[in-house]
Amino acid sequence: MRKLIATGAFLLPLLAAPAAIAPALAEGGHGPALLPAKFSFEGPFGTYDRGAAQRGYQIYKDVCAACHSMSLLSYRNLMDLGLSEAAVKGIAADVQVQDVNDKGEQIERPGKPSDHFKKPFPNDAAAAAANGGAAPPDLSLIIKARPDGARYVFSLLQGYVEFDKLSDQEKAAYGLAKDYKVEDGKHFNKYFHPGEQGYKIGMAPPLADGAVTYIDGTKNDLPTMARDVVTFLAWAAEPKMEDRKRTGVRVILFMLIFAGLMYAVKRKVWADAH
Repeated sequence: MRKLIATGAFLLPLLAAPAAIAPALAEGGHGPALLPAKFSFEGPFGTYDRGAAQRGYQIYKDVCAACHSMSLLSYRNLMDLGLSEAAVKGIAADVQVQDVNDKGEQIERPGKPSDHFKKPFPNDAAAAAANGGAAPPDLSLIIKARPDGARYVFSLLQGYVEFDKLSDQEKAAYGLAKDYKVEDGKHFNKYFHPGEQGYKIGMAPPLADGAVTYIDGTKNDLPTMARDVVTFLAWAAEPKMEDRKRTGVRVILFMLIFAGLMYAVKRKVWADAH
């Protein structure tokens, strides 16, 4: 029996070797499983890492804002991330926004903290025309708009693969037909929802090691940048999350204390009956 167990233990890595080449499939077999990641804002006591969120905003500003809007945010909201009022005023003043003067004339003026984030395109038609026919999505609620949104975006940013370098076995593991190809203007991303697109995404790889130089000197490799921008996007999608969680904890503590008091009162009132 011991020999059989030892033989099985020896053969197990050999039997599992082909699976190491194929991507680990997500539950249900729809594309590879998302990259494992833990974020500071998860769980009942989770909070936003302000430093990561500030770096994530820097990535959005320097990279993402060229194509993606965040129409639900105003510049003054950045003070909730720990930025000073003077810094926010400077950030807003760096952009020119459309406005109307006292005469009803269209003008451009420096932005104010009360202004919403400036959109990269005047309308959806212009955005689509500049991006191969598909307007880039607004990122204000992107973390909430996708299942397991934080890990999805974290994985997507790191999921670009050079299709020509995939082996036949890897292509088969992704469920790709023999005549499958990636057209010009499209990119292969192993985490992009397969569907009709079949891993084809119009967005070019937005990040790479060293793509953004952090102001605070933090290491700027791809996994770190992906985590930081996800933290910022998670905050943007639910900026009052920490208040909600603190309120929830207080309510639970109150209910526990109240239940204890009610139990004590019940014992006192019914003590003579026993």
